[in-house]
Amino acid sequence: MNDLSLTILPEKPNDADAIERLHERTFGPGRFVLSAYRLREHVDHLLDLSFTARIGTLLVGSVRQLPICIGDTPALMLGPLTVEPPFRKRGVGRALLDRALDDAKKAGHRLVLLVGDEPYYGRVGFKAVPKGRATMPGPVDYSRLLVAELVDGAFDGVSGAIRPDWSKAK
Repeated sequence: MNDLSLTILPEKPNDADAIERLHERTFGPGRFVLSAYRLREHVDHLLDLSFTARIGTLLVGSVRQLPICIGDTPALMLGPLTVEPPFRKRGVGRALLDRALDDAKKAGHRLVLLVGDEPYYGRVGFKAVPKGRATMPGPVDYSRLLVAELVDGAFDGVSGAIRPDWSKAK
């Protein structure tokens, strides 16, 4: 992060407004029609597995994870991951990803899904979900549906509809 001191901390409830403004600036109003946002309408993200990136008191990035199921298999959906444009390509996104995946694994989670670019997310272990193995609500570019196994073999035999984990629904 060069000479800037980056701090990654668990998200707190009072971070919500600043994170929403960051999402609005980064993704715009079209974000609400995306399949991943449809899942977020029904279940809250997990504060202990969602993180903010700060330089001093300035919020420069955020990543969230929410509980989902793939068929009957529990998993996490990572996203959105966002970094303020002036702070991109400085390791902020990678630091957020590393912390989110590491803490998810420590908490006993086995699988993490996201919709994103494989060249970027592949660097931290995400791979394309084989065609037909999982379905999302609404339109999605299935070539961008990625999974990371936090435990070797955790995705073996897993398939089905991706849905909110109703046991944790709003």
